[in-house]
Amino acid sequence: MAMATKGGTIKAASGFNATEDAQTLRKAMKGLGTDEDAIISVLAYRNTAQRQEIRTAYKSTIGRDLIDDLKSELSGNFEQGAGTDEGCLIEILASRTPDEIRRISQTYQQQYGRSLEDDIRSDTSFMFQRVLVSLSAGGRDEGNHLDDALMRQDAQDLYEAGEKKWGTDEVKFLTVLCSRNRNHLLHVFDEYKRISQKDIEQSIKSETSGSFEDALLAIVKCMRNKSAYFAERLYKSMKGLGTDDNTLIRVMVSRAEIDMLDIRAHFKRLYGKSLYSFIKGDTSGDYRKVLLILCGGDD
Repeated sequence: MAMATKGGTIKAASGFNATEDAQTLRKAMKGLGTDEDAIISVLAYRNTAQRQEIRTAYKSTIGRDLIDDLKSELSGNFEQGAGTDEGCLIEILASRTPDEIRRISQTYQQQYGRSLEDDIRSDTSFMFQRVLVSLSAGGRDEGNHLDDALMRQDAQDLYEAGEKKWGTDEVKFLTVLCSRNRNHLLHVFDEYKRISQKDIEQSIKSETSGSFEDALLAIVKCMRNKSAYFAERLYKSMKGLGTDDNTLIRVMVSRAEIDMLDIRAHFKRLYGKSLYSFIKGDTSGDYRKVLLILCGGDD
């Protein structure tokens, strides 16, 4: 039961030459001052696979690491901060497919020499840790088979674990939400509403709290409508005091090739203003230029 998608805003650049791009970037960073526009004109218009090729070409023709050079030249908004960002962990693990999660885990191991699961365990605790570990296993059923009896049982189990009695049997929520396929879960949510007269999101809000609550809500939202979930992430990163640059940049960069057009459409529908105009009013400088390119135009 795949979601229809309008696709991304960034496509592979035609007439692409990785070595040429690498030279352009090096030139932009050498000498007095950094030519940010030159850097933007290369990196913002290439897709992820092409950016990887540029990094390789940069290393083999210039003998330096592109990421390190960019970091030393572009301080501030182009970089990511340290510390455990629970929101980031939730967003990535709740929104990626099992296949993507397995690839993320492999890359994580290669880059840091440690397993993603071990780092989650050392940085988080209690039920929140368990839900992240469960998601990071990438074991969700990827089919769309619907077993009617199991679906009713799941809905009943969730109802009895939460609304029906004092205290929540969190493990039930974890088992159902982290392992069942999307089609099955959407039916479970409908059945749950029929039994309890409450939407599953309302129940999660009243029965759980903190990061565990955030994680369960993210899973439900991603199952229902991933693009709307990302539109909400973007909106929350820009409204209120200060802009959460890390979230804003991460979502824009990671979704540009996948479903940015859908995210834009949902953003407009949910918040009555285009994503483009929101970014324009809320960000500044070079990184605004990049974000507007990734946005791919105004609605």
